[in-house]
Amino acid sequence: MKNIHVRKINNDKLRIANEPSFAVRNLTFVMISFLLTVSFAFISQSASAKKRLPRLLVFSKTAGFRHDCIPVAKTAMIKLGQENGFEVDTTEDASVFNAKNLKRYAAVLFLNTTGDVLNDEQQTAMETYIHNGGGYMGIHAATDTEYGWPWYNKLAGAWFTSHPKQQQATLEVVDRNNQATSHLQEKWSRWDEWYNFKDLNPDVHVLIKIDESSYEGGKNGDNHPMSWYHDFEGGRAFYTELGHTKESYADQAYLQHVLGGLRYAMNMKAKK
Repeated sequence: MKNIHVRKINNDKLRIANEPSFAVRNLTFVMISFLLTVSFAFISQSASAKKRLPRLLVFSKTAGFRHDCIPVAKTAMIKLGQENGFEVDTTEDASVFNAKNLKRYAAVLFLNTTGDVLNDEQQTAMETYIHNGGGYMGIHAATDTEYGWPWYNKLAGAWFTSHPKQQQATLEVVDRNNQATSHLQEKWSRWDEWYNFKDLNPDVHVLIKIDESSYEGGKNGDNHPMSWYHDFEGGRAFYTELGHTKESYADQAYLQHVLGGLRYAMNMKAKK
C-alpha cells in the first residue's frame, strides 16, 4: 500500500487565495463607476427635459415687397434667444402652421412678412393656436400682411396703408412701465420708415406714438401709434412698427424693445 502524503495548507495562504484578486477588485470599481455615471447622465437628461427652454418661431415669408433686412434680423433674433433663455427656429415655409407643430412654440414672430402668406387651413391653425394660449408678435411689415383675413387685422392691431421716405423722427413713449419700453426716455429720436395705418384696433394698449410734427408724411394725426400690445382671444399679441432698416438690428435700444415684446408674447416673466 502506497503512503498517502497529506500536504498541510497554511491558513494565511488559504485566506489570500479566497480573497478577490486585484484585477477583480479593479473591475468591480470600474463597473460601479460606469453605472453611477450612466445613472447621473440619465438623471441629468431627465431634469433637462423638464426644464426645456421656451421656443420662438420666426416666420419671414413674403408674397409682396421683401425687406433686405430680413437675414440680419433673423440672426439678431437667434442671438436674443441665446442670450435670454429661449430657443429660436426660423422659417419661410408656411406648412409649419399646423396644430401639431405650433404647439411647440410659446410665440410666433411675423418678421417683415408681406402679402398673403398663409392658406385657409394654415390660418385656422394660427387662430386655434392663439385661442389655446399662444403668442404673436409682429415687426414692421407684419401689418402689410393678409389683408383678406379680418381676424389677423384684429390680432396684429392695424393694417399698413402708406409710408413716406425714410427719415429721422421723434417717438413719444407714452407708457414706460413695460418691459418693452422701460429702458427708453419719453422722447426717442431715430431713423426708420414710418407707416401710416388703417383699421386700428381700439382695444390695444399703446406703448409708443410718433410725433407727426417731427417728420414729413404722417397721416394718422395726433393719435399715431407705433407699438402696442393686447391680450387677444386667449392669447397675447405685440406689435412694433419699427424695424425696416438693417441698422435697426444692431441698435441695442431697439433690440431691447423687441426683446420686451417677445417676452410678453412668449409669456416669459419680465427681468427685474
